[in-house]
Parts: sequence; structure tokens; C-alpha cells
Amino acid sequence: QVQLVESGGGLVQAGGSLRLSCAASGNIFEIAAMRWFRQVPGKQREFVANITNDDTTAYAGSVKGRFTISRDNAKNTMYLQMNRLKPEDTAVYQCNIDSRRDWGNWRSYWGQGTQVTVSS
Repeated sequence: QVQLVESGGGLVQAGGSLRLSCAASGNIFEIAAMRWFRQVPGKQREFVANITNDDTTAYAGSVKGRFTISRDNAKNTMYLQMNRLKPEDTAVYQCNIDSRRDWGNWRSYWGQGTQVTVSS
């Protein structure tokens, strides 16, 4: 089994910055893509950013140029640096990874989420 723990959320004023972390632990042989999603109550979960195991990145249009995704493979940890935050960035941020415990099948895992609140 694999566990994901997010941290770094909190309350920040508009224009401020936060850095989220997602640490993976457990039965991990290899991690492929790592992603951040966010969700506001009553709305669908929204893709935020993705990073592959060769460090190729992709971003939602709403965060491009403000957010930066990165990963530390030695620590099985992913980060999301969020700058110039806006009130509309307020959401629960969840991490998601594709991982496998051996040369077998890949599985997708989700963290519990961390709250980010941006005040105007």
C-alpha cells in the first residue's frame, strides 16, 4: 500500500505565496506521473499541474506562470510552489501519483488533501 501526505496549506492574502508538499511512502518501486488537483465544495475536481518522471510539466491555464510543480525522486516527494495567489485559488489541494511496487501493474493513489485559502 502507498500513503500520500500533503502539507503546506493555509491562509494567505491575495498576492502571497505558499508551497505545498506531497510525500509518498509505503510499497513503492517506481513513481511515474505526479499531479496536483484542487476542489471547491460543490464543484468538480480540477486539474492543476502534472510532472512526469523525466520532469516534463503541464499546467492548467488558470495557474500557468504562477505555479511551479517539481519533484524530488530520492524523497518520493512532489512540490507545488504557488505565487501571486488569487482568491479563486481557494480550494482543497490533493496530490495524485501513478506508482507500482514491482515490475507489475501501475496503480493510482490519492492524498487526503490540504486546504488553501486566499483572502482578498
